[in-house]
Amino acid sequence: MSSSRRSWRRAGEALRGWRSRQWTVAGAGALATAILVGAPTDVVPNPLFGRSVPVQWWNYPALAVTAALAGIVLSTYVRQPSTASEPKPSDGGRLGAIGGVLSFFAVGCPVCNKLVLLLLGASGALSYWAPLQPLLAVLSAALLAEAALRRLSSQTECPVTASA
Repeated sequence: MSSSRRSWRRAGEALRGWRSRQWTVAGAGALATAILVGAPTDVVPNPLFGRSVPVQWWNYPALAVTAALAGIVLSTYVRQPSTASEPKPSDGGRLGAIGGVLSFFAVGCPVCNKLVLLLLGASGALSYWAPLQPLLAVLSAALLAEAALRRLSSQTECPVTASA
């Protein structure tokens, strides 16, 4: 095995080798992520949730990037019959989970988050938390991208055989 657990070349090879089953799961996972993150944060308008502060322009691309990357990461868990080695669950899965949770805090209403309100108050949430949210969105996307890169890379890496 190479010294790096990630490779853009191997990740690209993995994506090129995906069948319709993996792409379907990626699309369904992206849609589910968009709804699971977007509905409670009211970035995706719905009658069940609201927000005190209007949705920011960057919330939409942040949600779209999160959804697309989460769909790809989720799809790496679909077993491919033609591959000899499957990615290990430790290959980026935890990064993907953290990235997904961060995206929820990134696009959410800054004054609707009870924990932020308790710690900072309403003015602190708008003065300190709201300016950090775009950074959380970038961090979330970076973690999801790294998780996808690691998991895709491990789909095409050659397994190491133990020598006697």
